[in-house]
Amino acid sequence: MPSRQHRKQSRRKPRTGRPRAPLYAAALVAVVGAGYYLGSGGDSGTGALGKPTPSPGLDGGGPVSQQEPGAPESEEPRPGASPSAAEAAESANQPPIPQRGDGEFDTVAVPGTSRTVGKGTPLRYGVAVERGLGQDPDGFAREVEGVLADRRGWTTGGKAAFQRVDRPPYDFVVRLASPGTTDELCAKHGLDTGGEVNCSGGTDVVVNLRRWVLLTPAYQGRAAMYHALIVNHEVGHRLGYGHRGCPGPGRPAPAMMQQIKGLNGCVINAWPYDSDGRAIEGPKLD
Repeated sequence: MPSRQHRKQSRRKPRTGRPRAPLYAAALVAVVGAGYYLGSGGDSGTGALGKPTPSPGLDGGGPVSQQEPGAPESEEPRPGASPSAAEAAESANQPPIPQRGDGEFDTVAVPGTSRTVGKGTPLRYGVAVERGLGQDPDGFAREVEGVLADRRGWTTGGKAAFQRVDRPPYDFVVRLASPGTTDELCAKHGLDTGGEVNCSGGTDVVVNLRRWVLLTPAYQGRAAMYHALIVNHEVGHRLGYGHRGCPGPGRPAPAMMQQIKGLNGCVINAWPYDSDGRAIEGPKLD
């Protein structure tokens, strides 16, 4: 039999008191511009797990722009908004997306731990998939692991290190969840995801199955690239990075840009750094 081992894991209750990291929700909705922004951004002076933020940010010359702890942000669909034509066409070729899974998660082990990527003490992260989604848990874990290990990712420049593990303690857990369960998990952090979007709060990085499967209009036919954007954007928030704007027409959109709201002349991009190790940055928005 395969050596894979799955361990049943119930959703954990939210921690009380001050959260270990800033709370964020991704700007990932199916309709361009069909979203609202909740909360205001600012420099809190702390990064992941409440540790001091390194002085260089994405631009290598200043503190990372972050959300003040306890002031979450969210993008949610405009009430009554209809799916885009691209999403409707994509959904016609996909199995129905369950509105709700079993509400219980299996932590994935392929094998139990990964190699450490990046320099310094690694952040220990788990990957968990809700039961009843009809998805391949090992495939999801490998995809998340590959994104975080990519040389264009957050490990570039020595600012972060990661190791996937299959048991506590976790610094964060990337969860693939049904839309209904996503709403429940994110609501515990004060976020309204409306069955449509992802969120990051506490130690949870929640990937909405709807976004993972249907993508967004600009990324149709580029599932791997869009998956990388989801992981990089949400984990970027977990590391304490705030949103960025487009740096100029024809230039790559930063991974921390809310690309679904419009590219503003930029071209799609899923990575914090380019293949030469240069930061793909833009003006700070929060």
